[in-house]
Amino acid sequence: MFFNNRKFLYLGLLATLLADVSYAQPPSVTLPQWTKNVGAHHSTKSFSISANRLGAVGDTVTFSTHAIQNAIDECSSHGGGTVTLEPGKYLTGALFLKSHVRLEIQKDVILLGSQTLGDYPIINTRVAGIEMPWPAGLINANNVEDVEITGSGTIDGQGDIWWKKYWALRKEYDLQGIRWAADYDCQRIRMFVVWNSKNVTISKLNLRRSGFWVVQVTYCDQVTVDGITISDNAIINGVKAPSTDGVDIDSSSHVLVQNCDIDNNDDDICLKAGRDFDGLRVNKPTEYVLIRDNICRRGGGVVSFGSETSGKIRHIVADHNTGIGTSEGIRFKTTHTRGGSIEDILIRDITLKNVPRAFTFTLDWNPSYSYAEIPSTFKQVPAYWTTLATPVLPVERGYVLIKDITFYNIHVSNAKRIISAAGMKQKLLGAINWQKIDAEGAEAGSVSYAENWSMSDVHFKTKDAKPLSLKFSQNIDSPLVTLQ
Repeated sequence: MFFNNRKFLYLGLLATLLADVSYAQPPSVTLPQWTKNVGAHHSTKSFSISANRLGAVGDTVTFSTHAIQNAIDECSSHGGGTVTLEPGKYLTGALFLKSHVRLEIQKDVILLGSQTLGDYPIINTRVAGIEMPWPAGLINANNVEDVEITGSGTIDGQGDIWWKKYWALRKEYDLQGIRWAADYDCQRIRMFVVWNSKNVTISKLNLRRSGFWVVQVTYCDQVTVDGITISDNAIINGVKAPSTDGVDIDSSSHVLVQNCDIDNNDDDICLKAGRDFDGLRVNKPTEYVLIRDNICRRGGGVVSFGSETSGKIRHIVADHNTGIGTSEGIRFKTTHTRGGSIEDILIRDITLKNVPRAFTFTLDWNPSYSYAEIPSTFKQVPAYWTTLATPVLPVERGYVLIKDITFYNIHVSNAKRIISAAGMKQKLLGAINWQKIDAEGAEAGSVSYAENWSMSDVHFKTKDAKPLSLKFSQNIDSPLVTLQ
């Protein structure tokens, strides 16, 4: 009996020690179980109708919006089905998908977005983190379920007209000190808007010249974006495409983004969750998102977090993605008025080639855009201006928590700066774990206002072999830095 008691005591002590060891280990680099449950599920669709039978004409000039929409509505009246188009180039304004409808844009079919603003009705939506009335997208899936849009065809937003409009407005607004309002006042047309919907798939399509964000998924659950190609969304005829984000996941859950090839201007794949006062009011997280096997070329960030963080961004995995010439690699950007958090993030098996800034963190991103202050000379302003300028109080509520980030098996070549990280005195960048990082660049970079960074098998090769610069930080491991 005495032996048994000692045995139980020993086992109890051993279990306690093991528990302590487990607690001290870095976060797991294996994929979490939830990654098996992301993405859309669809029903079988037997009914089919050609939009050409209802009057769609692919001659680039005939306005085919009503014929295509009628085909979508006809499918819906049969309980669901597939809408097809014969080869051709179809001019269209906003289209609204219905539940259980599949829209096929096959090879040799091109949808051309109308360049007339009136062809996009004003709807209640969310734009850059703020709920407000704004023009519908070219393709809309609002309050629906079991919807697919697929095929090897092309959707051309003809959006360079909206790019020119934006740059003209910016010249005027920058001079008046209201640069922050330009993105909201300039009503540029998004290509896809998926809103408050479930089980939606966008796949295989070639997407070009979107007027604003290409794919925006907001307040949704179980969405798949698979195998799309985004091109001609950076510069055309010398005009730079402003804010042509590739895929924006906004306050949505159980989303799968895979096999995409993105060449654009601004964030390639981005996680968002609302802006400032309005985002904190809505308070919906982006969570359980798997981003894998994508190639990002030009653009602002292979995978970006923020700047809209108010509702929290958490439980995100980015696995086997590649950046080639993207201006930034893995990008964390927010401000001290956003609030919310970015946490439980796994970045695994990423390759960054010719990406100038591989890993960036900032809590004070783009002040002229991020902090809205209405000049006293403006007496009557839109309601959304007031929303944008409503302060977050107490001010501490606007500080963003960043913690529990894991980087594992990352390869970086020909960077200018490997790490650029700046937290705040009032809110330090939190726990980040770096494992198996092999990076080459001109300089290691700098870290300020951060804490609890651990590094294992992290090796930087730089042109100057200078160590990572550390300021106002605590408990920060440093990489091994050697001469390139």
